[in-house]
Amino acid sequence: MSGTITPSTQHLDVPGGRIAFDDTRQGDGTPVVLLPGMLDSRRAYRHLHPLLTAAGRRVITMDVRGFGESSIAWNDYSPAAVATDVLALLDHLGIERAVLVGQSYTGATVVKLAGDAPQRVAGIALIDAFVEYRASALMQGVASVMGGAMVRWPAVWGFYLRKMAFPGPRPADLDDYVAGLVADLRTPGRKTATRGHVTGDSAPIGWCAAVRCPSLVLMGGKDPDFPNPEAVADRQAEALGTRKVMIEGSGHYPMADNPQAVADALLPFLAELA
Repeated sequence: MSGTITPSTQHLDVPGGRIAFDDTRQGDGTPVVLLPGMLDSRRAYRHLHPLLTAAGRRVITMDVRGFGESSIAWNDYSPAAVATDVLALLDHLGIERAVLVGQSYTGATVVKLAGDAPQRVAGIALIDAFVEYRASALMQGVASVMGGAMVRWPAVWGFYLRKMAFPGPRPADLDDYVAGLVADLRTPGRKTATRGHVTGDSAPIGWCAAVRCPSLVLMGGKDPDFPNPEAVADRQAEALGTRKVMIEGSGHYPMADNPQAVADALLPFLAELA
């Protein structure tokens, strides 16, 4: 996070393991919690984080179960289980209400928590999430093969990130970042966590019906995970009764390949909530 002071890692013990997070502690308005996607760490937001803090927001990033600096072994890695960790973190920090940002795998997490504990969630934003997406039989087969391959051969994850996930601009630090993620997948015990993620229900249908808080859908216009990214964003926006913002030229990780465009969409949404 060039030009900023990186918050130090903190840990919270929850039933079943330990969650790692950081917290800028200071900032205006409702705190913002950023959750990374599958097999990733909270550093996925390393380019967006300083833009939000520079705008005066209190930002909290959390490593999900099994990855980053959170503990590896859990009995449940699902997005719904991660939602219980987010709620525990809010309790721990004494935060009554927060804005939750979920990316990819954890889009389902923030939708789940918004529906289950509406009094704790001021708003949600989805970044290239799988919520309300029903893949074709062919795409389901491809995802299953890729998921199984990533469990056995971490280099497959590296290939996806280097060759597919960023069809447009690439972060300058991408190669080093991906090398670190692939090395993490080779950590003893990580295969179980990887399997837990690739088999988790990250594309629930119908969960959005329980969401009553303001929401925002962000989607990379060239996301390779979807045959038609805009159509997926449209379905999510319709299910949530909200609007979508397409990040043109971006792939599956717009907060990394075009963080300014994501900040330009997210900051007005946060201001509306105030």
